[in-house]
Amino acid sequence: MDILILTGMSGAGKSLAANYLEDMGFFCIDNLPPSILPDLVSSYVKKNNNLPLHPVDTARMAFVIDVRSLELFEDIFPALERLNQMGISYRIIFLDATDQALISRYKQSRRNHPLAQGRSIVQAIELERQRLAAVKELASDVIETSALTAGELRDMLYAMLSETDRDERMTILIQSFGFKYGIPVDCDCVIDVRFIPNPYYVAELRPLSGKDQAVVDCIMSYPETVRFMDMQEQWLEFTIPLYIREGKVRFTIGVGCTGGRHRSVVLAEDLANRLRDNKLRVVIDHRDLEKDPRKSSRDDPC
Repeated sequence: MDILILTGMSGAGKSLAANYLEDMGFFCIDNLPPSILPDLVSSYVKKNNNLPLHPVDTARMAFVIDVRSLELFEDIFPALERLNQMGISYRIIFLDATDQALISRYKQSRRNHPLAQGRSIVQAIELERQRLAAVKELASDVIETSALTAGELRDMLYAMLSETDRDERMTILIQSFGFKYGIPVDCDCVIDVRFIPNPYYVAELRPLSGKDQAVVDCIMSYPETVRFMDMQEQWLEFTIPLYIREGKVRFTIGVGCTGGRHRSVVLAEDLANRLRDNKLRVVIDHRDLEKDPRKSSRDDPC
């Protein structure tokens, strides 16, 4: 189980970082009163220990705790001590920035500092640094965000917290479909594979689907199929890192044939395997696979 405590200076980027953590699969709770942290974690651990399909070592939780809780913030030290006594490991990430950067951000956002009641922003920042000094000493990681862009902060968090060798900054959904049922509305790009010879016209393949090896062998036997898929792989290898650079976290690729049962299924699976080999996180869905059993010679070709 991953327990992450995100803290740091107000205006240093904690809200943005929490959004990125959610994209990484963390369950995030913002502005948590520190005193309830041990009981909340303990309850979550006990609940997940009773769920065999969700083992506790796969759970990822992140808590944003900072001076917005005002006087309650001092409870963080007893709370951390309780976690230590419970044998629960945690990681503290502290976001910091220079006074000048923080002042500039507050002026741009026109928001008030949580400690600024009756104080100037400069005085509030100084007081906040004093209150956070002891927590900063406990931090596993300190990220200085003064000169970081949003994308650079995202990349730094992914590099620090990624659990696998895959690039988890983006989820790629590959969806096979039939043009006769309409193009999926959320596609970022559509790959039309209707130029490939259709297994529908091979009598013994007609009732099968792209999940059957005989259909796979037929479709992949054509030289144009392999060359076309090589070209798609090269194009995606070039563009996906650029989409990630621009902050895109989900990319949907539609692979379509006429009925969504033969060609699109085979080539969606092939494309998914190629992208997984390139260390990308891929989810696959065959939207129209079960819509058309293809057991009648009167059916439309797919």
